[in-house]
Amino acid sequence: MKKSKKSPTSVHSLRPADVEVIAALGDSLTAANGAGANPNDAVAVLIQYRGLAFGIGGDKSMDEHLTLANILRKFNPNLFGYSTGTGSANVWKTAKLNAAIPGAESSDLVGQANDLIRRMKDHPEIDIKNQWKLVHIFIGGNDMCDWCDYPDVVSAEHFRDNIGKAVQILKDNLPKTIVVLTGMLDLSLLRKIDKGKYFCDALHTFECPCEQESKFSDQSISDECKKYMNTEQELQDGRFDTSDDFTLVIQPLFEEVNEPPYTPDGEPDLTFFAPDCFHFSAYGHAVVAKNLWNNIVQPIGSKSRKANLTDISGPLQCPDKACPFIRTTKNSADCAPYMTP
Repeated sequence: MKKSKKSPTSVHSLRPADVEVIAALGDSLTAANGAGANPNDAVAVLIQYRGLAFGIGGDKSMDEHLTLANILRKFNPNLFGYSTGTGSANVWKTAKLNAAIPGAESSDLVGQANDLIRRMKDHPEIDIKNQWKLVHIFIGGNDMCDWCDYPDVVSAEHFRDNIGKAVQILKDNLPKTIVVLTGMLDLSLLRKIDKGKYFCDALHTFECPCEQESKFSDQSISDECKKYMNTEQELQDGRFDTSDDFTLVIQPLFEEVNEPPYTPDGEPDLTFFAPDCFHFSAYGHAVVAKNLWNNIVQPIGSKSRKANLTDISGPLQCPDKACPFIRTTKNSADCAPYMTP
């Protein structure tokens, strides 16, 4: 679990402890809107609790709050770039390298990628050429919420291409980088939360218009989300594997999730969500972080595609001693060429 004896030259030999800089792109789920809100305070969903975000939050320790950044800090306490506290993306003191913007769609990722590159180049503590970086991306909810009204503009193909453009910009400007893309979430599960819960239903009218359009069935929304997921997978076809020091890995933990978490009595577990029944609570972020981490250390082809959001009793998985790296397309196919001390 220690760092490599020498900083790896290949991204396929990257141990978790080798990651020195963490960053993120995305929307309000990566900005962690409402994550620390009182359950009865819907207005607090407007607050961005970036320090609790499942991908890049750095509030508390791993033992107190689980996030990808906090797990990586167990391997490397000097990890740089994680966000803390509350605040918007343009407040460096709290956001750091969390460039996510609430309300963002996939078409906004190019701007966020350029913003992130600027932040890294401008910061004296970041050595872009020599430090290994992990950039987490999670996007798609807002695209899907507009899909019913603008199916051609926010099609699955446009979604894929928008992400691809942003990743290409990262590849062109950030050597020694692994991009971790958390796959699309099936938003049809929101309707299962809403049933009989008029407060949630009313809020979602504003947050996700598509979810409220009755002429679109649960199945049609789910099917479109699956199209988003499938086109995302096309980005892992080798186009970002043309150099040794950069790759993209897609984490499909949400691919087969079409149900919300449930309580023991069979009701949707609203403790998983912020007061709007849409964004994640701090607890929800921790559960997602656990499933994301387990995906990251699972080889491609054997990754779980159904995050367990209800049963959190399972352990955090450790990197495989036979291939102790963040799993990529190449080291998942054959780890031997990438083994380093």
